[in-house]
Amino acid sequence: MRRIMVVGLTGPSGSGKSTAAAFFKELGFEVIDADKVAQRVIESDEHCLNELAKAFGQDIINPDGTLNRPLLARRAFKNSQSNKKLNDITHPIIIEEVKSMIGALAAKGVRAVVVDAALLFESGADGMCDYVVTVIASESIRLKRIIERDKIGEEAARLRINAQNSQNYYVNKAHFAIINDEDMDRLKDRVATVTRMMLEDFDESRI
Repeated sequence: MRRIMVVGLTGPSGSGKSTAAAFFKELGFEVIDADKVAQRVIESDEHCLNELAKAFGQDIINPDGTLNRPLLARRAFKNSQSNKKLNDITHPIIIEEVKSMIGALAAKGVRAVVVDAALLFESGADGMCDYVVTVIASESIRLKRIIERDKIGEEAARLRINAQNSQNYYVNKAHFAIINDEDMDRLKDRVATVTRMMLEDFDESRI
């Protein structure tokens, strides 16, 4: 069976990572949205729900057995220690699910997959990737995009940016960095260029 190429895609909020993922999809990549996987796993994995209840209180589980997400969020994001506790519980389960999905795609003959994950490095998911691509943009552009996308004020948008890692954090850990300060056509061209470089290198590495 031909080995599948796994690309991790990450970047800070407002950088245009999701738009880049869409362009990768146009170029033939399967795209796994780690946020959607996380939501599904946390909602449906009984072991995960039990561990979350132990850590954050049994009342985060509704009477019908579903997760009270707002209550969990209030408790999990109140400080860095609680956030770490949440990540320690959920990240390993999410990574295993992503690996399972990649395996299923490989078995179907898919050549390449993008794992779109905001917390790619923090979760350790970059360890399963052949390449990591980070999308970055200037702070002023990111600020504008976050305000427009999330319908929030400038102060709230700045707090969100300041709470994240610096752009150098993402760039230094990635194989490729795409600067997304211009229009969509430019971003699409850069995604195409990076794709060509990865595919050529991946094919050469298997000779």
